Amino acid sequence: MGYMLDTANLEKIKICQAIFPLVGVTTNPSIFKMEGKLDVFEHLRAIRQVIGKTQSLHVQVVSTEASKMVEEAENILSQVDEEVYIKVPVTIEGLKAIKLLKEKGVHVTATAIYSEAQAYLAIDAGVEYIAPYFNRMESLNIDVPLLLTHIAAYIEKTGALTRILGASFKNIHQVNQTLSLVGHDVTVDPTLLLDVLSTASIKKAVSDFQVDWESVYGAGQTL
Repeated sequence: MGYMLDTANLEKIKICQAIFPLVGVTTNPSIFKMEGKLDVFEHLRAIRQVIGKTQSLHVQVVSTEASKMVEEAENILSQVDEEVYIKVPVTIEGLKAIKLLKEKGVHVTATAIYSEAQAYLAIDAGVEYIAPYFNRMESLNIDVPLLLTHIAAYIEKTGALTRILGASFKNIHQVNQTLSLVGHDVTVDPTLLLDVLSTASIKKAVSDFQVDWESVYGAGQTL
């Protein structure tokens, strides 16, 4: 299993690269909106410089028609590099685009997954990743753990090489559920990961250790 960062913030990516065992970075139009208007391709190339070629970079198309999605994908690949994973929403037009892109040998991440049917269709189309939206489905009263379990079973049954890339998390419990159920990958807001290591309980434990040490060996003494 692996962790990806769901962000386009270059500074957060740099910070997290030094801390976490990351396998990639995912972006989408809403994430880019948070960064303000910028040169998207220049920014993506900067992200690639930070994460290198050993980690995956996922970039989403913005068009809604299959032919234009394919054009955008080709532009992304030419402007950044051929190893970018193109994120395509699983809609009627999206599945058309996925089929065309896979015929060209393009890496594809199927996104905006809200149902088993969407996932199965994307898996059968040969995508490398499917991104089910955990929190958004949970808000719709969908039994997300059951859905993830069924999708994982389908992948195993069919022998597909598709990996589940859990997305849309609002708390670490949702992340943990995804990893424990399917053991594939998750893409997480950097703040959510950083907060896990910065709780009051952890800070108190570290502080207590330091106080106990200094009470015996004195302040400023180290091993």
